Amino acid sequence: MLDNHNSYTTDEFSKKAVEATIKIGFVLLLLSWCFNITQPFINPLAWGMIIAVALYPLYQKLSVILGGREKLTSTLITTVLILIIIGPCVFLADMISQNAQDLAHKLNTGNFSIPAPTENVASWPLIGKPVFNFWQLAATNISEALVTLAPQLKEITKWLISSSVSTMMTILQLLVSVIISGMLLINAKAGHKLAVSIGKRLAGNKGEDLTALSIATIRGVARGVLGVALIQSLLAGVGFFFADIPGAGILTILCLFVAIVQLPTFILLLPVIIYVFSIHSTLFATVFMLWMVLVGLLDNVLKPILMGRGIDLPMAVIFIGAVGGMMFSGIIGLFIGAIILALGYKLFLSWLYEQS
Repeated sequence: MLDNHNSYTTDEFSKKAVEATIKIGFVLLLLSWCFNITQPFINPLAWGMIIAVALYPLYQKLSVILGGREKLTSTLITTVLILIIIGPCVFLADMISQNAQDLAHKLNTGNFSIPAPTENVASWPLIGKPVFNFWQLAATNISEALVTLAPQLKEITKWLISSSVSTMMTILQLLVSVIISGMLLINAKAGHKLAVSIGKRLAGNKGEDLTALSIATIRGVARGVLGVALIQSLLAGVGFFFADIPGAGILTILCLFVAIVQLPTFILLLPVIIYVFSIHSTLFATVFMLWMVLVGLLDNVLKPILMGRGIDLPMAVIFIGAVGGMMFSGIIGLFIGAIILALGYKLFLSWLYEQS
């Protein structure tokens, strides 16, 4: 009798285990399909959410000014963001096209010439002599100079083409993200309610606090990234104008974009510094170089301060999360890394002091 009961229990357990395995396998298969289908949209959607959360305070204020017309407010913000993205791109594309046409015309007519280097160039430390010699060759015989640089020019051309394609895809993705953010702003209240519900489901009573922490972290990181980029580009622009650099306005805009995408501003500032040494006195060029070095290093000081403002967390947690996240998964990691480390830090403290 007991053996029959045990046999029945074992059979029932095996049957339920098989059913559970099939159900779990089906759920995992369904989740895998959902992930593969939505994978192309994950990045734009994540950026759209980040942009919407960062701009929501502005959206609220503007909505009040416009008499509570939420759709109009969202459309206005989205349109301005699209113009901010497209405007400089169209301007730069037109400028590059015009310069390329002028260069081609001068090369075809034989009117292209490079001014000879000044004696100051030869006195530059380490690189002065080779730069002076090549510059002198280019000024006297451009064809021979181009032949000398042929292998490097080939590699540079390949890099420019691949970089241009990558940049175009990034801009397109950013435009899609901005449109998504506009839709999310209209449904901000429902989105916040959903986020709180998910937070409560995952973390119980602490869910709402963790949701608020995530929102504050996104805005803090956005403030740090955009705030530092604006300050750096403005200070760099002041230096460009004082040094009378050709295209100072364009260089300032480029500096802003470089800082926003978290590339070192020195990749743009270094060629300008070299150019200033070639046209100005050593004293002026040295002062300009020191100013640009200050501008380039400014983000290391300002970014932790601006990121940590208004967030009930140690500044180091946000900064380490943002920098580590960027190293792990690119620009979007700035936000995701900071959020994950902030939530992890809060959950760790909650567990550590749970009894008290």
